[in-house]
Amino acid sequence: MSYIALSGKVNSPSLGAGIIVSNTATTTALGALEQPATLMAIFGILLTGFLMVRRIKGALLFGIFGTAILGWLFGVAPLPQGILTLPQFPVDLVGQAIAGVQYLTWSQLGNFVTAIFILLFVSLSDTISSLNVLAGQVDRVKPNGELHHSKQALLSNAIGTVFGALVGSAPVIPYLESASGMFEGGRSGFVAIAVAILFLLSALFSPLFAAIPAFATAPVLIMIGVLMMSCVRFINWDDLGEAIPAFLVILIMPLTFSVSDGMAAGFIAHAVVQVAQKNQQGIRPLAGSSKRSSLVLAAISVAYFTLITMQA
Repeated sequence: MSYIALSGKVNSPSLGAGIIVSNTATTTALGALEQPATLMAIFGILLTGFLMVRRIKGALLFGIFGTAILGWLFGVAPLPQGILTLPQFPVDLVGQAIAGVQYLTWSQLGNFVTAIFILLFVSLSDTISSLNVLAGQVDRVKPNGELHHSKQALLSNAIGTVFGALVGSAPVIPYLESASGMFEGGRSGFVAIAVAILFLLSALFSPLFAAIPAFATAPVLIMIGVLMMSCVRFINWDDLGEAIPAFLVILIMPLTFSVSDGMAAGFIAHAVVQVAQKNQQGIRPLAGSSKRSSLVLAAISVAYFTLITMQA
């Protein structure tokens, strides 16, 4: 939500949005609004927001290409060097996930296990948080808060992540950017298949897509943040046992640029406030299994923070 929106507004290299920049006095501050790239990003936000409110199909794509074309016409971003090209097969990426096994020794076993645990926690927290938010957009959450077909979703995610690593792909996990497709009406697995085919075909147009500047895609990230914020209405802000962990998650994610850090902080805070609320009148205690799950997640989160601190 706020994390993905902030990632669209922060100052990034070259032609980033620059709406939010680093500041020595206040950590972050408003960027220089006279910068051409920043003005283009603001234009893109207004254009994309206008198209979305008008319910125009393809509003997000029109916002990207409209902002990019304007940037090209005014010379803010360099023009594409071409349209079509024959992609090269990335032979150097395939199998790299297991290439380092030959260097694994008993002395490195501890570091190996630590790295696996950290990556597992990061991948799992990213997946669970994304699934919950995205499922809420399409009413695929049960009244008790559980996801429909959650086991199948997590299993396919695990298989995709392992296979993707072997062929040199990024982790195959649900991304919050999928909210853009849901906003346009995508609700089934056929959408994912169609997107995969289009991604494959897009390799032929890599010179064109590579020329799209960051200030043209930043407005879409911000609009996705707008779509994601709708789920906060389900938080019971009158119950501090629920409000405090939820607020910490929302706060820490954008400040650390890490979904897993925010989730871990929320797990720990949730366990602490549940212990604090024990035996209080008017507070509904957690069931035995829920309480154990809360404590287990808190312990895993403490281990996660401990290990990443040791690895720093």
